Amino acid sequence: MLMQLAICAVIYIIFYLIKNTNYIFSDEVIKKTKEFLSYDINFGTVQNQITGFWNDNKDKFGFGENQENSISTNEIEQNQVQQNSILNEVVNNVGGIGGANNNEITEESSNETKKSQNELDIEYIKENYNFIVPVKGIVTSRYGAREETEVVSANHQGIDIGADEGTAIYAAIDGTVTLASEEGEYGKHIDITNNDILTRYAHCSKLLVKEGQKVKQGDKIAEVGSTGNSTGPHLHFEIRRDNRTINPDQILDFD
Repeated sequence: MLMQLAICAVIYIIFYLIKNTNYIFSDEVIKKTKEFLSYDINFGTVQNQITGFWNDNKDKFGFGENQENSISTNEIEQNQVQQNSILNEVVNNVGGIGGANNNEITEESSNETKKSQNELDIEYIKENYNFIVPVKGIVTSRYGAREETEVVSANHQGIDIGADEGTAIYAAIDGTVTLASEEGEYGKHIDITNNDILTRYAHCSKLLVKEGQKVKQGDKIAEVGSTGNSTGPHLHFEIRRDNRTINPDQILDFD
């Protein structure tokens, strides 16, 4: 209906311009055109004639009802297929970058942020160093909080291994002796450093190495004693990374 009205409007405008304009057209053409326009035009009749012509001939031009529906349906189906294809591609690109490895990396990063510094230190030491138990004996005090006395500290920074005085103490890992001292609450004690890892051997009765000396794992470095703040013969053994104390029970099996 709208198309038919538009056609009639276009025809009317053309004739109106011809009737009121002398440009280009000859006097004869203008005269004939004015004579034509002088007749009353019944646009209802024109519309009915155009509509009839259209209905009779639209199948010839490929605009039949069935064909229109068929084209419309095909277009809808094609659009749906394209949309599904694009959607799948977007999902695959967003979710599939890096594949399973990407998911593993994300999961790994998430787990990494949840770990404490102490847990990270323990993992690092286990992955990069091999320790041996420095002395044969019985564990008398574990790492961490304990009941404080005049001799015993509230926060134990190592592990105490009770043994007879004079029992051999061995280097738990390779390293360099960075401290060999007889002063302070540790009594006679030794620090051995290997990169960012330090091991401490305290309350010894005798020191067998000197500062600057390089030692190998298993070398005899001292003997058990009870010097400094001590309740009896034992070895106080510490593990540190960048001066952060680590629970030796997390690195070695003392049982």
